[in-house]
Amino acid sequence: MAGLDWAGLLRVGLEGLRLSPDAFWRLTPAELRIMLGASAVSPLSRARLDELLRAYPDMRKDEDDG
Repeated sequence: MAGLDWAGLLRVGLEGLRLSPDAFWRLTPAELRIMLGASAVSPLSRARLDELLRAYPDMRKDEDDG
């Protein structure tokens, strides 16, 4: 993945968080962000939900659903 400072992230994970290499590489990016102090992903807003509903509307039962 381009643009990430892997050496820096690994250094922080191993030295700062005191993780084993195996534990570091098993983390998801979201888990690493939280461990480094970033806030969790913001909750889904009503506006975003409405946007998703418009983009991906539910199908009626009588429509072909595959």
